Amino acid sequence: LNLMSKDSRVKSKKMQAPVLVVNQNTKRETGRKAQLGNVSAAKAVADVIRTTLGPRSMLKMLLDPMGGIVLTNDGHAILREIDVSHPAAKSMLELSRAQDEEVGDGTTSVIVLSGELLTVAAPFLSDKMHPTVIVRGFHEALDQSLKIVDKMAVDVDMNDEAKLRELIASVIGTKFVTRFGEKFVNMAIQAVKTVSVERPGRKAEVDIKKYAKVEKIPGGEMSECRVLNGVMFNKDVTHHEMKRKIVKPRILLLDCPLEYKKPETAANVELTQDTDFDALLKEEEDAIKQMCADIIAFKPDVVFTEKGLSDLAQYYFVKNGITAIRRLRKTDNNRIARATGATIVHRTDEICEEDIGTKCGLFEVRKIGDDYFTFLEECDQPKACSIILRGASKDVLMEVERNLQDAMRVAKNLMVSPKLVPGGGATEMAIARGLEDYASNIAGVTRNPYLAVAKALEVIPRTLLENCGADVVRQLTALRAKHASKGENQNLGVNGVTGKLERMDKIGIWDSYEVKVQTIKTAIESSCMLLRIDDIVSGLSRTAQ
Repeated sequence: LNLMSKDSRVKSKKMQAPVLVVNQNTKRETGRKAQLGNVSAAKAVADVIRTTLGPRSMLKMLLDPMGGIVLTNDGHAILREIDVSHPAAKSMLELSRAQDEEVGDGTTSVIVLSGELLTVAAPFLSDKMHPTVIVRGFHEALDQSLKIVDKMAVDVDMNDEAKLRELIASVIGTKFVTRFGEKFVNMAIQAVKTVSVERPGRKAEVDIKKYAKVEKIPGGEMSECRVLNGVMFNKDVTHHEMKRKIVKPRILLLDCPLEYKKPETAANVELTQDTDFDALLKEEEDAIKQMCADIIAFKPDVVFTEKGLSDLAQYYFVKNGITAIRRLRKTDNNRIARATGATIVHRTDEICEEDIGTKCGLFEVRKIGDDYFTFLEECDQPKACSIILRGASKDVLMEVERNLQDAMRVAKNLMVSPKLVPGGGATEMAIARGLEDYASNIAGVTRNPYLAVAKALEVIPRTLLENCGADVVRQLTALRAKHASKGENQNLGVNGVTGKLERMDKIGIWDSYEVKVQTIKTAIESSCMLLRIDDIVSGLSRTAQ
């Protein structure tokens, strides 16, 4: 069988045509090149928003595709507007989105920390260390970090207004609205406490998205911003003779039309006698009259409907002194139901006395600027509210809304999990020292990546010092030394305004436990995921065409 000589076999091997598996038009990066490319992409994203961390942070001005301007220092808002092409950078953008949806704060920290973790991993990759070893070290560091955060966490009583204010003030302290801090802190707490519903034997239900609506009205001053003890929306009464102010109104909510029924498809009616057309019109009028009679029987003062309202129905309502508002949004209707104790009715013949809302103290239609707004105020224990924001321009209002949403989400997290950890980089520094102390228990090559996590965590206090123009090397060395001596010094962090080292529990700078844990988990796990990528194939065939 081995008749072919060795030379001829080698020759035939050389003559074999190469096997092409991947399309020639695709761009492919493999091995170390792909990994180091991911690291540099993640670092580039982190560098974009590094200056937006802390109370002395810079704002970014971004032009969106429609030509609008976004002015913000919120990590998620910035990254949402940036158009990136590198796949690793895209996954970094997803991190801030996940952080924003989960806990609402820490969107900048998570990107900065993730970028730093990948930067400290780059030398290991260059030294030919296997990514699995690096990932193992990172995971061990994550487990240990969470244990250290648990030990540092301070339980907080939700009735302790001072502690609650300190936390929300720390969140708002790094934002645009920090000048009006006290006002917005109170607004965030009031809004969250209003919409929280206690469930026996379960965690409180706090749905900010559905029941705390932010209404932005350009004009006026920031000092006019407030949380209503009720709800408001941009609607006017349907008829000029209807009352625009009613004290203690009886409110009825409908989601059915009070007008002629229109067929969903084109319909033809054949009339054989001259009286048939009059009979048809009378039938329609009688149907509306019956609907109005069903409503009038319960003597409501205000009727809200999500659908249309015919002129005939308006006539009957005006005659009986009833105010009506039509084409209300479903979400607004749900909020009115929560605030006034009314139930949304689907058919007028099913109305009963329990469906009427009586918890509202004042119904009033007011004109602000050029628009009419309906206010339902002075409600008795409303479980929904509207937040009115006034400001000089639309851009300012958008930024204020983003800041307020962050504050409300953090307050909501605290309702669900009432724990705090020291802010100002104190927690990160304490974790870094804790990891270094525990490193002696880790054997083999895993120890180096494990210690690299401790080094990466120092990026938070370092960035805070950089952004407020302090002497970074000197202050960071002093912070490191003081944390090494343990004891009360584990609460020592950077005062982001002055750049001095201070006790965070003394000056009242706190972070939510939920936010901190989520930040560390997301940053380390995403870094591990990016390190395990060894092949990037991007199909360029479509762009080539």
